[in-house]
Amino acid sequence: MAHAPLMQRIPAGWQMPGIANLHSHAFQRAMAGLGERQTHPEDSFWTWRETMYALASRFDPESLHVVASQLYAEMLEAGYTTVCEFHYLHHQPDGHPYADAAAMSRALIKAARDTGIRLTLLPVLYMTGGFDGRPLSERQRRFGHEVDAYLRLIETLRKDENESLRVGCALHSLRAVPEAAMRETIAGLPHDARIHIHIAEQMPEVEECVALRGARPVRWLLDHADVDARWTLVHATHLDAGEVRDLATSGATAAICTTTEANLGDGFFPFRDYLDHGGRWGIGSDSHISVSPIEELRWLEYGQRLQRQRRNIAISSVSPSVGETLLAGVAASAAQSTGFTGQDRVVLDADAPILAGAADADVADRWVFSGNRPAIRTVEVAGREVVAEGRHLAREAIEARYRRAMSQLLQA
Repeated sequence: MAHAPLMQRIPAGWQMPGIANLHSHAFQRAMAGLGERQTHPEDSFWTWRETMYALASRFDPESLHVVASQLYAEMLEAGYTTVCEFHYLHHQPDGHPYADAAAMSRALIKAARDTGIRLTLLPVLYMTGGFDGRPLSERQRRFGHEVDAYLRLIETLRKDENESLRVGCALHSLRAVPEAAMRETIAGLPHDARIHIHIAEQMPEVEECVALRGARPVRWLLDHADVDARWTLVHATHLDAGEVRDLATSGATAAICTTTEANLGDGFFPFRDYLDHGGRWGIGSDSHISVSPIEELRWLEYGQRLQRQRRNIAISSVSPSVGETLLAGVAASAAQSTGFTGQDRVVLDADAPILAGAADADVADRWVFSGNRPAIRTVEVAGREVVAEGRHLAREAIEARYRRAMSQLLQA
């Protein structure tokens, strides 16, 4: 049976499914471009993290709502129609809960509702500061939960699920969630809850896991948890050949965050090898130094070309087109990783200069590999138009609030 084309020609241009953003820390949009000055001769993810913690300490529910609204409007204009929000700013900066323990989560839900994006909210369980079980640092205290309180938060939030909201689980990382707590948490989740986890992003994490747990992070997780289609492993940058094979065959999704991984100096995901094993994958904008699925996909492919010193790496048995293969990959993983089955629609503008003269056979490649000029005409989520003529319908009001909030956040 022939496969239906992902891109379908209509009078206005080409329509395609909305793209799922599988990994987001909304508050970090406020620090995009502010972590690019050297703070240490060996600057790395770990020094960047201190800059991030300093900004995180300034947020409250109101400012989180405003920044998330700006981010989600940008996502919609870029073609993302669903976002998985990996949310760990739970409490007040001193670690005490707000009067409403779900206040920060509700700020994100309101931002998603106001902008019209589908939200898979993933409250984060964050318990320890390292594999050795050290307590959370002062800057991490507002992230922390014990298992019972964490499961109560999920139970509370799931009561508000609807056609545009799903609530799942995020285990921050193996270093932040002890084994016993991981088992207890998973056992306490609803059977349909999606489970996301940061894993194997940086080599120091891999080395510490080997030293203290006797195995590489992905190998340890596959051996100690029933990793299946409910799971999304974020980054999974550093894999050996056996981990590539077994992660691919587990049915889980790898969430690759190319621009953030490049910005932080993480490394290259073994993409071609993973595709060869039939692995399921998607993309995320993570720290939001870019809010563009095109840039994530383009540099995912370009990273492989730079490593292998040849062209056109991400192709499949279905299509020799890199653009088609990349867009089909993110479409195939969306429902499994997010929990949404609804079909949203993005329409590319037939009059966009980068698509001038495009044929059906080359429009995917033209969109992904023709630069950064906007090409999206309209976006519909759950049957509701949220972007028209390339602009979010509430862009002006959202941007005005964002400018005011940023002035306050950066002067704090």
